[in-house]
Amino acid sequence: MSKLMFAVPSKGRLKENCESYFSEAGFPLKAAAGSRGYAGEIPSAPGVDLQFRSASEIASLIVSGSVHVGVTGADLLHETMSAVDTAAFLLTPLGFGHADIVVAVPNAWLDVETMADLDDVAALQDMRTGRRLRVATKYLRQTRQFFDECGVGHYRIVESAGATEGLPASGDAEVVVDITTTGATLEGNGLRVLSDGVILKSQAWLCASLGADWTDEALGELEAMLRAMEAREAGRRNTIIEFDAGADVASLLGNSLRVISPGVGICENQRAAELAQRMSEQGAGPVRLSRREFIFEDAGVRMGEFRAALEKSLGAAYT
Repeated sequence: MSKLMFAVPSKGRLKENCESYFSEAGFPLKAAAGSRGYAGEIPSAPGVDLQFRSASEIASLIVSGSVHVGVTGADLLHETMSAVDTAAFLLTPLGFGHADIVVAVPNAWLDVETMADLDDVAALQDMRTGRRLRVATKYLRQTRQFFDECGVGHYRIVESAGATEGLPASGDAEVVVDITTTGATLEGNGLRVLSDGVILKSQAWLCASLGADWTDEALGELEAMLRAMEAREAGRRNTIIEFDAGADVASLLGNSLRVISPGVGICENQRAAELAQRMSEQGAGPVRLSRREFIFEDAGVRMGEFRAALEKSLGAAYT
């Protein structure tokens, strides 16, 4: 695979958010002409082979090494395999697709507030009736791992294909482990999240496969993409401050301002007005504030970490 194989969600809000995010970073995502919707291209990056897949499929493709990078949820990666860091590297969170995997019980269970309480209920039900507590979920791996870590036994999993939150009301389960963004659907079905029942706080990530066939060309394409993404995020977060090049702002502001050249510095947006006023009062003016869509600084930290992880993974494969 000489090109960088890049997979993004094929539908829904995740697809829309991906299109917006990468377009703003300078990488517009386009479906290939005449395709059935799975193949795509990035005109500004001809060295990238774009694919549109479901978010769950992308997680599997990353773990198997069938694609180099992809956008998927942390929840799906963790469900695909237990030791995610042996097969995938989480490059950067994208700031959308936020959701939590949670343990929820019926509102009527007034005395059940924690996982320890749930264990008590499960043990009591098993002792009295010989029936184990039914936990409905599609997150089988993470449910088992979390319940084991919390010391909860006397339960059995009811695998759910959809509408998990409705199973307690239909009598098919007592407890659910499901993903939620606002909790409104759980609440609408008479359920509430246990106080210590958050299994995973998830969001969309740009993830890289440690098992893919990485060529120098593919690594170069990924590095260019990451640099642009980092520069775009820096542009969102920061303000450029221009001032008298002869002013000693270091002694005045310390680390609040990153001076990148004589008379030019960068600071976080929320500090910009305050710092500009202090600099002006101390004779560093005139002080001018401006915003940039992209701010390229010394990038490459995350790429360097990925290269190190990739080398370690390749070394382990031959030992």
